[in-house]
Amino acid sequence: MSQEYILEMTDIVKEFPGVRALKGVQLKVRPGTVHTLMGENGAGKSTLMKCLIGIHPPTSGSIVFEGKEIHFKTTLEALNSGISMIHQELSPVPERSVAENLWLGRVPLKNGFMVDHKKMREDSIALFQKLGLEVDPDAKMGDLSVAKMQMVEIAKAVSYDSKIVIMDEPTSALTDAEVEHLFRIIAELKEKNVAIIYISHKMDEIFRISDDITIYRDGEYIATDRAENLTQDKLITLMVGREVTDMFPKVECPIGDTILKVEHLSSGRAVKDVSFELHRGEILGFAGLVGAGRTETVETIFGMRSKTGGKIYKDGQELDIKSPEQAIAHKIALLTEDRRGNGIVGLLSIKENTVLASLKKYGFPLNDKKMSADTDEYVKKLNTKTPSIMTPIQNLSGGNQQKVLVGRWLLTDPDILIVDEPTRGIDVGAKAEIHSLITRLAGEGKAIIMISSELPEVMGMSDRIVVMHEGLMTAVVDRKDFSSELILKYATSEEPYRPAAEN
Repeated sequence: MSQEYILEMTDIVKEFPGVRALKGVQLKVRPGTVHTLMGENGAGKSTLMKCLIGIHPPTSGSIVFEGKEIHFKTTLEALNSGISMIHQELSPVPERSVAENLWLGRVPLKNGFMVDHKKMREDSIALFQKLGLEVDPDAKMGDLSVAKMQMVEIAKAVSYDSKIVIMDEPTSALTDAEVEHLFRIIAELKEKNVAIIYISHKMDEIFRISDDITIYRDGEYIATDRAENLTQDKLITLMVGREVTDMFPKVECPIGDTILKVEHLSSGRAVKDVSFELHRGEILGFAGLVGAGRTETVETIFGMRSKTGGKIYKDGQELDIKSPEQAIAHKIALLTEDRRGNGIVGLLSIKENTVLASLKKYGFPLNDKKMSADTDEYVKKLNTKTPSIMTPIQNLSGGNQQKVLVGRWLLTDPDILIVDEPTRGIDVGAKAEIHSLITRLAGEGKAIIMISSELPEVMGMSDRIVVMHEGLMTAVVDRKDFSSELILKYATSEEPYRPAAEN
């Protein structure tokens, strides 16, 4: 093996029942570099990494690490050999402490058999201090925000003193400040000659930190080049095999009458006195930093959280929604932020996941023929890549899982569709498709609430933006006034919003 590479994966094939996920792909990684893997969802990036660390042994092909051919059968073997991975879909043990999650499977012992809680806590504090992170090791993991959980996962991967750290969409839930922090950690790892394999769809990040970029498409290897030799347009064309010219296909839709009116909505400390109106044909964006209360606001409207104050009206009628079932009955749908936690049911098929929120319409016993026909319709409409509607949804890429969930909610024929981070962890091609779909739904008179942490996305898609900070609504900005500076100003403001009539 050439000393130039710490890792060489050659002619990797991976077959699942009915799916050939990898078709003889390759990857060569240099030590002390950030090597980014690019490609649409379903291109095979995450599958290739799972082949590397022993989750999915490759069907054929060779993997050479530090000059020796390796065949990891478990992730523990990979970890012990010096390869760790931060997964896109977090899987913490929510009822255990941060420290217990951090040292899971390798807890320090005293007297050879008792867990040394004191040392585990001290080691956690030392690790967080080394990485400059402010996390309480005694906090229950389930009480942390998604962003904090992500930072704990990053710390955990670094704690193994690995020679290769794989980061799969590590910034998808992080604030700008946390992203900067992660990039500092990456720079320090590079100085120690650690190789980073980085998977992301965020172009600004990729060109900022990458040394090398490898592109895959539909399970096939396309190209590898130095980042400095590529442009964003060239990269997108290599990824999707076509030019994606309009990422935010916003069209002016006629805005109709008020369909949803929220007055002084509160839910504990998370949502404090939020008021807004939503119109038919409108895309109403919600912007704010992590912890702003955007998700909590829509979860309260949808009945996932208890309302502690305020009123909700739909078409002038006051609603008392106490459960998602009641929200669905009032033709309100919510595509949640946490795809894994409260979105997909992994072991069930695409068909079962699609019809899950609409079972009442299929009678008793369930009309299987109609369920299949409806699922087929939405698989085609949304261009979902799957060998069959009977494929378990957990076998699909993140982007295709998201499309199934969109289909689930469209099948309920909602008047109001709430989408929370609808393109999180999704590639540029699938993003453009989701954006086109949202715009088309608005054109059909549906009312859309869209939460996004990506400013270009929320500004590109919305007619108005509600800005929040720590549970408070701080502004409502019209499209003609959109600017990153203005949105960020309100996202960090502690002054509650006062409509013009109140000023």
